[in-house]
Amino acid sequence: MKSMKSHQSNGCADYANAFFGSTTIGERGQVVIPAEARAELGFAPGDKLLVMRHPIHHGVMLFKLDSVREFLNDFSDNLDRIEQQVSATPPEEAQ
Repeated sequence: MKSMKSHQSNGCADYANAFFGSTTIGERGQVVIPAEARAELGFAPGDKLLVMRHPIHHGVMLFKLDSVREFLNDFSDNLDRIEQQVSATPPEEAQ
């Protein structure tokens, strides 16, 4: 399979750089993740992936479980930091 990944940016949401090509669903429902995508995203044999339905469109999204955990931990840490900043702000400054 030839990758159709573009390295040009048009200034908008850079969807062209997120496109790695296409694949086909096999008889057993298996999908091959293109080699370029696996290399760039650090996907390796044995990695656990979270498979999510796209919230709006007919599609799926794949995430490494470790990446999701790291994102949620970072999000939680930032939320804690923001809550501390908000609670330390005097009421007259908060308005």
